[in-house]
Amino acid sequence: MRRLEGKVAIVTGGALGIGGATARRVAAEGASVLVADVMIDDAEANVGVISDAGGTAAAIQADVADAHESERMIEHAVERWGRLDILVQNAFSPAPDKPSIHGSAVDLSEEGWDWGMGVLAKALFLGAKHAVPHMRATGGGNIINISSVHGLLQSPDSLLYEAGKTAVIGMTRQMACDFGPDGIRVNAICPGLIVTERGASRWEGDPGGPGFFAEQYPLRRTGVPDDIAGAVAFLCSADASFITGHALVVDGGLTIQLQEDVAVRMGRYAREHLDAQLRR
Repeated sequence: MRRLEGKVAIVTGGALGIGGATARRVAAEGASVLVADVMIDDAEANVGVISDAGGTAAAIQADVADAHESERMIEHAVERWGRLDILVQNAFSPAPDKPSIHGSAVDLSEEGWDWGMGVLAKALFLGAKHAVPHMRATGGGNIINISSVHGLLQSPDSLLYEAGKTAVIGMTRQMACDFGPDGIRVNAICPGLIVTERGASRWEGDPGGPGFFAEQYPLRRTGVPDDIAGAVAFLCSADASFITGHALVVDGGLTIQLQEDVAVRMGRYAREHLDAQLRR
């Protein structure tokens, strides 16, 4: 059943990873999808995959932290398909040419803070600012903001990322209150470790890597982009019509565990894995 038949969607960061899988899933559910990304070649390649599968999609290059480009992205979808029903705000891709986003409040640069918060928080404000009037015009819509388990739990030397992903949850709740009367539902998704195309390539030649991380999860596996895409499709469908302002945790059970139990299990796994390596 195509639950999003006739809808128009924008997926930011829609070329690869979570965004790429989400664009494909939303299209498979019947929506016309604008794949927005700074990496236009990869975005167009994903459009090709969607089209080959019988879906409807187009690509646009956009820096979502830039007000002009954010507005242009929204207007492009409306001009092409006549409306906007779904906005999935996923884009975040640190790159070598961008300031580092790592470090404590002492170590993080002001440039890193400004750039990172621009993509993690300002971009969500801009997307909603330009999308909501079009959703109001057609009686409602859905905004999905991609947060993280890092919006719920902290990691050392990650002030910017933790602050940004926490802000996503707060902004989602506020938007849900502000736009609920317009029939616009706003929800967040908090993924655990999702192994994307890039993540998988980093683990090539390291057979212990995937197993070490999988062992931390009650399901004994890490996530894949389709796990998040399925959650997006559900939240945008009529099946979730009474859900708004919610931060849906999709993490294979990572955040429900007592930390000391995980530490004991991981210590056992490390010893067994090391013993196996030494026996080779």
